[in-house]
Amino acid sequence: MTITKVVELVGESTDNWRDAAKNAVAEANKTIDGITGVEILNLTADVQDGEIVEYKANVQVAFPVKESRK
Repeated sequence: MTITKVVELVGESTDNWRDAAKNAVAEANKTIDGITGVEILNLTADVQDGEIVEYKANVQVAFPVKESRK
């Protein structure tokens, strides 16, 4: 039986929401093995002087829990 764990993250980008989500997954991949999926929960942005200066994506990444420790 496979157990899947889900963690929530916030990715950021100065370019767009797509890159914000991709950055979240890329950073998570540095410390989480075997990411199998991502769900976009929310998209927001920081605004200064009427312009978007940073895009943010709240995401959940899923990965299997290992059956045993080494």
